[in-house]
Amino acid sequence: MKKTVAQITALTMAAAMALTACGTGGKGTENGGAADSSQTADSDKNAIKDLVTYEAPNREQEGFFILNTEKANDLNVLCNLYAPLLEVDENGKLRPAVAKEWGTEDGGLTWTFKLRDDVKWVDINGNVKADCTAQDWITAMEWVLNFHKNGSQNTSMPLALIKGAQDYYNYTKSLPEAEAKALDTSKMLEMVGIEAPDDYTLVYHCAVNAPYFDTVCTSACMYPVSQALIDELGVDNVNGMTNETMWYTGPYFETTFTMNNEKILTRNENYYDKDAKLFDTVTVRMVDGTQLYQLWQNGELDNIALAEADLRTIYNDDNNQWKPYLSETRPKKFSYQMHFNFDKRKEDGTPDENWNKAVANEAFRLSWYHGLNLTNYWSRTNFIEPLHCENVAYTMKGLLYFSDGTDYTERVEEKLGLPASDGTNPRRYDAAKSAEYKKQAMEELSAKGVTFPVQVDYYIIAGDQNALDKATVLKQTFAEGLGEDFVNLNIKTFVSSQSKEVVQPALGSFYINGWGADYGDPANFIDQERYGYDAAYYSNNYSRINNATDEDLIASYKEFSALAEAAGAIYDDTDKRYEAYADAEVYLLQHAFTIPMEYEVQWQLTKINDYSKMNAMYGAQNYTYKNWQTSVDAYTTEQYKEFQSAGKAK
Repeated sequence: MKKTVAQITALTMAAAMALTACGTGGKGTENGGAADSSQTADSDKNAIKDLVTYEAPNREQEGFFILNTEKANDLNVLCNLYAPLLEVDENGKLRPAVAKEWGTEDGGLTWTFKLRDDVKWVDINGNVKADCTAQDWITAMEWVLNFHKNGSQNTSMPLALIKGAQDYYNYTKSLPEAEAKALDTSKMLEMVGIEAPDDYTLVYHCAVNAPYFDTVCTSACMYPVSQALIDELGVDNVNGMTNETMWYTGPYFETTFTMNNEKILTRNENYYDKDAKLFDTVTVRMVDGTQLYQLWQNGELDNIALAEADLRTIYNDDNNQWKPYLSETRPKKFSYQMHFNFDKRKEDGTPDENWNKAVANEAFRLSWYHGLNLTNYWSRTNFIEPLHCENVAYTMKGLLYFSDGTDYTERVEEKLGLPASDGTNPRRYDAAKSAEYKKQAMEELSAKGVTFPVQVDYYIIAGDQNALDKATVLKQTFAEGLGEDFVNLNIKTFVSSQSKEVVQPALGSFYINGWGADYGDPANFIDQERYGYDAAYYSNNYSRINNATDEDLIASYKEFSALAEAAGAIYDDTDKRYEAYADAEVYLLQHAFTIPMEYEVQWQLTKINDYSKMNAMYGAQNYTYKNWQTSVDAYTTEQYKEFQSAGKAK
């Protein structure tokens, strides 16, 4: 099958990736090639066989059905249990997975995938249940687009890109729930641009030219499900499947799941990729950050990110045995932002009118935007190089590049008029400008009956000392930058699920969340904030902007949304598309609808070579425990510098 190049200059993008060692998205060229042999040929006798790693207590897995979640804490596990159409390599380049060959003949309108014929669905005991065929992607797409089966989870990409997807979604939404749940794939196939000419050929028809569509294939919305599993569980039980009732196609089973304790992944001997380097088991423990260093010293974990206190202990003591082993992590793919809640509720469910009026005021938000010097906050993550964590854009850096090699976020920063980083001072911080906005906000809001200081409720997980320490630093940052006469940050706690205990009842004044792109296009970031858009994750779940009542706020949000929608309609010129999205992003930030907070760049002690992992700025696969280079002995600082140099050279 002829393979075509996305309509962005391939040589420029290759050069950009060589310089940045991160994914650029939508650049797939030689799609039928084999994985890099350096990843699969590691036969080092010192490699770890049974990996023990960890997650923070507030990142517990909440679901097992990959089509019904957009949460990283779920996807970081589920990417190991399901096999995707395509994977990424350690530099973010697309490579074959279930699809052994793919391409587009018409500039991104039609995409054809040729599938392997040896992929099996198996249960938790390894019993083969069914062949994995193209029909499983048909069934999955019907589930995603059926409002009453899947809500609006994972709909944003299909609705925007696949022909007829929006029509079918609207159709199912209009039906009674029972009638929609009874639908098979026949009506969808009449309306939506997806087909399977045979069991191992899958064709998608895009609504517009989408030269980056193949990057979507690394995202949760493009994973398969077997109709036989749905029949076995019953439609009403699918979204609530467990590790014991689900079927697997990925490299691992989730053989043990103990809530708030640990999960154990065990090698799937039926996994199709027989050349893959896999662990026999992967144990993921839920660990408070304050316990990590002790567990590392005890030999109980194979990697840890260092909390500030532990990092200082090691770094400031030349005789500490672990100082020669310190290494800085690769930036994770998440851009963290502060998301305001424009429809906050009190614990009794009534509106928090004082907060809602205050946050609707643009001067109030801009005083925060310019007045928070986050250096000490970043130091909680990286005190050696805190400004390595500085984030001044909304979209993640390294995700997108203009045809001349310019990072998309650099263009956003230029349009914002930000100075170049001097390595010392935060680029957005401006105390004088913040004071002007504070004065304006207090005058305007006092006239509307708002009382000061405005009470600001910020939630962290209970019992996590590291989270409390970081929140305490944030509280001090508020006091120093905004003044206790203006706002008062209240640190509150939830027990286990922020989503269920805080976000759904709308108790938080703001949330700090990281967003990682599902595919290589700015729409995947910007569209999450649009007003009145069903697939906008943050608008519908966090900011609740659609429930806001302030007319000026709504008008501004609608203007931003119109800019985003217009940018999304540009498909014939990638540079123009990116330029238009940059304008929308700048509007979003200049009105402080959301505030960029940080990148996750930490220091660590590790027996894992991060530069051998899948690493893209989009998709759901970076936590796939496949082809990792490891050592039973910790890697030294010097070894990590070599890994970094080798990664940049690729």
